[in-house]
Amino acid sequence: MRYFLEVAYKGTRYKGFQIQKNALTIQGEIEKAFEVLFKQPVELTGSSRTDAGVHARQNFFHFDWPETFEQKWIYNLNAILPGDISINSINEKNSDAHCRFDALSRTYHYHVYQYKNPFIADRAYFYPYSVNIALLNSAAALLKEYTDFTSFSKKNTQVKTFNCTILQSEWVLKDDQLIYIVSANRFLRGMVRALTATMLKVGRGTVSLDTFRNIIESKDCSNTYFDTPAHGLTLMQVSYE
Repeated sequence: MRYFLEVAYKGTRYKGFQIQKNALTIQGEIEKAFEVLFKQPVELTGSSRTDAGVHARQNFFHFDWPETFEQKWIYNLNAILPGDISINSINEKNSDAHCRFDALSRTYHYHVYQYKNPFIADRAYFYPYSVNIALLNSAAALLKEYTDFTSFSKKNTQVKTFNCTILQSEWVLKDDQLIYIVSANRFLRGMVRALTATMLKVGRGTVSLDTFRNIIESKDCSNTYFDTPAHGLTLMQVSYE
C-alpha cells in the first residue's frame, strides 16, 4: 500500500531534504523515526529537494507499507522527531502514485526584511537597502514571458531541460517583509534564490529591466546573481490533482 507523507520543517540545522551520508537531513530523521517506532526500515521518496537551510511549510514523501497505516502512529512519529520537523498527515494513494512526478506545481516564498528584526532573522534575508517594489514586480512579470531559465540554474546539474512554466511571479509587502511568491511546474537547482537575488538588483536600480531581460535571453548564468542566503526561502506548497 502506498502512502503520501506530508511534512513541514525548519531547515536551519539540516544539510537539505534528501538523505546524505554522514549528514543531518530531513529524510534521514524521518526514516530514523520510522525505524525506532516500527523496528523496521522504510524507504522514502521525496517530491522536492530543498537545499541546506531551506524551510518548508509543505513537502511530501511517498512510501510503501505492508499494512494499513494507522493515523495514531503520526502522533508517535512526531514524538520521536525533533521539534523542527513535523509530520502533518499520511494518506493512502494509488499504488502507482508518485509524489515527485505527479506534482502539478510547487510554490515558494522568499522573505526579505529591511530593518533589523531578531524574530525573523533565521527565516528571512536582511537586506537593508531601499528598493522599488514597482520595479521588482515589473521584473517578476517579465519572467512569465519565458520558459527557458538556463541563466538561473547552477552549473553543476544533470537536468535534461532548463524549461519551466512559471504560473505565478510577484512581489508583495506583508508584515514589514518583502515576499517574492513564485509558482511553477518545476524549478531548477538554485533557481528561486537566483531569481530573487537578481531582481533585488533591479529593485535597487543597479540592474535595468533591459539588462534583466538580456540576462534571461542570454541563457548564461555568468551575469546572474546567486547571493541570496538559503534561510530566506520556504517551500510553501506542492500541488496535485
